[in-house]
Amino acid sequence: MKSQKGALAALASIPLIMTLGNSMLLPVLPQISKELGVGAFQVSMIITVYGLIAIVMIPIAGYLSDRFGRKKVIIPSLALAAAGGAVCVAAAWFMDGTAAYGVILGGRLLQGIGAAGAFPIVIPFVGDLFKDEKEVSKGLGIVETCNTFGKVLSPILGAYLGLVLWYAPFIAIPVLSLLALVLVAILVKEPGKRGSGEPQKLRQFLKGIKDILHEHGRWLYAIFAIGGICMFITFGVLFYLSETLEAKYGLHGASKGYVLAIPLALLCLASFIGGKIIGQKKNRMKWLAFLGMALLAGAMVLTIFSKQIVYMVSFLSLGGIGIGLALPCMDALITESLEKESRGTITSLYSSMRFIGVALGPPAVSLLMRTGHWVLFGTMAALGVAGALLILFAVKPSKSGQDPSKPEKMEREKKEKSVTIRAGVRQRAR
Repeated sequence: MKSQKGALAALASIPLIMTLGNSMLLPVLPQISKELGVGAFQVSMIITVYGLIAIVMIPIAGYLSDRFGRKKVIIPSLALAAAGGAVCVAAAWFMDGTAAYGVILGGRLLQGIGAAGAFPIVIPFVGDLFKDEKEVSKGLGIVETCNTFGKVLSPILGAYLGLVLWYAPFIAIPVLSLLALVLVAILVKEPGKRGSGEPQKLRQFLKGIKDILHEHGRWLYAIFAIGGICMFITFGVLFYLSETLEAKYGLHGASKGYVLAIPLALLCLASFIGGKIIGQKKNRMKWLAFLGMALLAGAMVLTIFSKQIVYMVSFLSLGGIGIGLALPCMDALITESLEKESRGTITSLYSSMRFIGVALGPPAVSLLMRTGHWVLFGTMAALGVAGALLILFAVKPSKSGQDPSKPEKMEREKKEKSVTIRAGVRQRAR
């Protein structure tokens, strides 16, 4: 039992470190922009390349972990993330201007590949460690808590590190990644494979994905889109605040970091409360998620009419609460509505879609900021409305293992099949 707790602690350190390694760059992006002599769009690509490569690599990492073992994928991935951070540090130390910027993008690319093989693999690894479903749920809760805590801590830590040295957050990345690597290497033991079948081949893996999407596509695509929308708005708002607080309101360093942490802290609190409220009740998941997306859309509309910083941060924080209510419901619907054998594959695809939001948020917002305040937050409000409508019309809760988009049809087919079987049994009895 102690060994499992140690393994869980080591695995839970990964999402914390991966979140810090990306999000704590947000408060220092304006500083990086000045040091390297690049514009807002170019500096936003430091976040984007990390997410874009992760989108591609997450499903591949999931397949490799199924075939060769979770630990054999996580450890090299953490080493790669550390190497990517080291490349960024070397570029900042020895190079200047656009030359340094290009090498930093390369380092962030390596770090994104490493992140893809680390954090997403933690979720199925926790499922491997525990046989009891309650223990699995508790373990995943701890992992998600570390992930959300990293989101709250990252702007504050990043701002403080930026006061010391503009590329200090890059230095923290290899240090933290190597720490997680050591913890996993020492404390985590790969559990024996359950079942005697041969490892799944790539063709079988791809066919499995195709079959799952064919059967459950309607509601899964909706949940994927909602996850992407939530991450797009989250990282877009953080980028906007980071730029605006410094350029218009003269907030720098720690003070800016604390302001950025406000909507994130409320997002995390709402996520924790939402997870407690929903339990295993899928109908409640749907309506709480709808409430969250409606709240997000309303908050973005209110932000359109807000120019003062106090009101703006308040309404953006309200949007954070909406996202915090919606995301746990989407996570739970995927977990509770699919067979256990399918969850790992779908979770990796869902993670990829969320990374699309992470990748697109900052550069899209940097372009929308040029068109004006109304266009920027009008676009975000429209995305919130789209998410709410998707939940309302595409996601309909059902029993475990059934397609939440069409539960009534499946129940009717099940009853018809049962009646046919009983009629056949009576016929044979006669």
